[in-house]
Amino acid sequence: MSKVEVSDREFEVTVPLVVIGAGAAGMIAALSAKAEGVDVLVLERDPLPRGSTALSAGLIPAAGTRWQLAIGVEDTPEAFGADILHKADGEPDVDLVRLVTETVGPTLEWLAEDHGLAFSLVDNFRYPGHSHLRMHGLPSRSGEELIDRLRDAAEEAGIDILTEAHVDTLVVGSDGKPRGMTLSRPDGSREDIGCEALILACNGYGGNPALVAHHIPEMRDALYFGHPGNQGDAIVWGEALGAATRHLSGHQGHGSVAHPAGILITWATVMEGGFQVNVAGERFSNEAKGYSEQASNVLAQPEGIAWTVFDTRIAAIAAQFEDFRSAERMHAIIEADTIEALAERMQVSPEKLTASFRAFENCKAEGGADPFGRSLADVPPLRAPFKAVRVTGALFHTQGGLVVDGEARVVRRDGSTIANLFAAGGAACGVSGSKVSGYLSGNGLLTAVALGRISGLRAAAYLRNC
Repeated sequence: MSKVEVSDREFEVTVPLVVIGAGAAGMIAALSAKAEGVDVLVLERDPLPRGSTALSAGLIPAAGTRWQLAIGVEDTPEAFGADILHKADGEPDVDLVRLVTETVGPTLEWLAEDHGLAFSLVDNFRYPGHSHLRMHGLPSRSGEELIDRLRDAAEEAGIDILTEAHVDTLVVGSDGKPRGMTLSRPDGSREDIGCEALILACNGYGGNPALVAHHIPEMRDALYFGHPGNQGDAIVWGEALGAATRHLSGHQGHGSVAHPAGILITWATVMEGGFQVNVAGERFSNEAKGYSEQASNVLAQPEGIAWTVFDTRIAAIAAQFEDFRSAERMHAIIEADTIEALAERMQVSPEKLTASFRAFENCKAEGGADPFGRSLADVPPLRAPFKAVRVTGALFHTQGGLVVDGEARVVRRDGSTIANLFAAGGAACGVSGSKVSGYLSGNGLLTAVALGRISGLRAAAYLRNC
């Protein structure tokens, strides 16, 4: 259990900057500080840095990038910020939204130029809630590749990464500033490490059932598709130091995790013209509102199961994602030449699935909205052969967290800041507000990348000036 020890004791080993967590936020923070000449130690509880980043699609939204300009996409951080605020009903902190949307694009450019990350723009479909094509990813379109390339960059930069190092105690001085930590090792031994500045990049609390039940009761029984190490350590430590928290009920769900394969299925299967039905073969929602809020819609269905129905054209778009290709290899994607035959393979009512399909396609032909309010104007029709995948809803990660200022520094409840404590990624409050419907596609990696960059740079500046 995470705890705080108040002590002014000395440490045998002290490093200038410690980063707790080796996901995207932690790696980018470490790379940023190292480039400023700071010696950094990254502490990771797992044998190999993976975290929630490896479980994601690895797509990072950014506006005004070279990759957008190359194909004529005219986008701005202001437009991006407007999309974020619209999706979350104006709840997120406007200054934080401006900060991350202005930072993320240049950060991707820096990672490409200085560290060779081969980003490109997803240019064949637009994610729900985004007014422009702005998702950037590496060639495999996978979070595994993203974290692998960031780890490679950190190793090439000479950054020390200590794995199998589970920090359970934060040591705080009588002045209220972190001074070090105690970590446990697999053999049961314990080590103390001192630090002059600390960045918390250990994500949120999605892997802590008690905190999920308290803050997000509607997801208490949901499949958790995040990293089990996301136990809320940053929140526990921060609150013990008097830190402010915000939007702890905010979270990202996903309504398309292949079941029982446990593989994320890209939402392109829906946004490019597919639809979802329950085990009775009936549609039940407006899927285009977003994959995050669709998680609870799916879980509310009988058995907590849905089927996503699409076609070969959509499958070709989805195949750019390694996760989708994995699902194909595992035969999680089924196919048939007719809707009736597809229904038999799905083991749902052929009559009800056919009725759902015809009603959906008729709305496309008429160019209007369906009874759930989904606009189907200019959406291509589904054509044989048809495909389907059995899915469930899942909790991916939490979006609330520690309040940070414009330098990613942790803010106390009284409005003051903790001078040497920074937070990034899921440890910090994000830009999705308090509700699942506030999550705009990519918000998780947006704040991981942007606040990782800012926290690393500002921690380096703090160390230069202290």
